[in-house]
Amino acid sequence: MNLTKFIERASALGALGVKVTQNGVLIGEWFAEGEIRRNVYSVTKSFVSFAMGCAVEEGLISLEERLVDIFKDELPERVDANMKEATVRDLLTMRLGQERSELMGERWSKLEEDDWVRYSLSRPFICKPGERFLYSNVGPYLAGIIIQRRAGCSLIDYLTPRLFEPLSIKRPTWETDPLGNSFGSSGLMLTLSEFHKFGLLYLNKGVWNGKRLISEKWIEESTKKQYEDGVGYGYLFWRGERNSYRADGMFGQLCIVFPDDNAVVSIVSECRNVPALFEVIYGEICRSFNRKAKK
Repeated sequence: MNLTKFIERASALGALGVKVTQNGVLIGEWFAEGEIRRNVYSVTKSFVSFAMGCAVEEGLISLEERLVDIFKDELPERVDANMKEATVRDLLTMRLGQERSELMGERWSKLEEDDWVRYSLSRPFICKPGERFLYSNVGPYLAGIIIQRRAGCSLIDYLTPRLFEPLSIKRPTWETDPLGNSFGSSGLMLTLSEFHKFGLLYLNKGVWNGKRLISEKWIEESTKKQYEDGVGYGYLFWRGERNSYRADGMFGQLCIVFPDDNAVVSIVSECRNVPALFEVIYGEICRSFNRKAKK
């Protein structure tokens, strides 16, 4: 694949590296500088989705469990009817029913509370869970907390034998909340090549080097559109053009899976115009895919 036009256009937008794999072959690669681990921001959420899938399949968690039962010792004094209906599934689909986005990066330093679980649960639930989409860090954060409590370890320790070691990813670092819990919404540090492997695992429907790491059923369920409305979102994965789905982090950290093209495109960047970056990806990379993709 000739990446010349992509590099010219994407580098002007702040792209720092790209990897393109189709039909199991690395057909394009470019780095503006040496490859290092970076904060992949909300790509982290999709790793929590994988962890949740493992926990569900191991019988540690059910998506139908109610938050008021899981966090019964950390609830606010007044628990309204909407909050009583919220489940683990609502954490994964960004349809918790709360009033506004919380635990977003620019607000962390201003939070006086150290207990982010109590803080998250104290935020108003203004509508019935499942009614509307609101992108917020509360859902994946609480999902990560549940996994850690049920598994009895950090998200890094939980994912190491289930994901990182099989993919030959050396133990990464992961941002924590003030009490030391892995922050499930952001802060995972990975290289482009490392999270590109994550996309390849999903393209291969949960199998890596002949070993199944997670069920095909979970891959399909977590990456499909969960609600029939204008928002294309699964369980902490975004939907996109060409029947794609992706792990998506701030400033253009992207791991995009194209099942119909049997391809994965991963990008690291410092982009402040991500919609323009998507236009370059679809225009300069996707149109060059081998149309006879092997399924």
